[in-house]
Amino acid sequence: MLRVTDVEYLKDYTLMLSFNDGVKKIVDLAPYLTGDVFGPLRDKYLFIQFALTPITLEWANGADLAPEFLYEIGQVA
Repeated sequence: MLRVTDVEYLKDYTLMLSFNDGVKKIVDLAPYLTGDVFGPLRDKYLFIQFALTPITLEWANGADLAPEFLYEIGQVA
């Protein structure tokens, strides 16, 4: 099972994610911050309020993304 093991804020809406398979990826989430759940995260103050869960990262408003999705959209660091 794929999991996010570490997250680092880089800039704007970009994060560096480490996965349990040893791969690190840079993920730009700007295109995905739409709708009722993810739209509020366009406020950078809210965007940076994330936490690492046992599987993925989650924001203070309860939004989260599947680690497989994050892996797929990320660029290898």
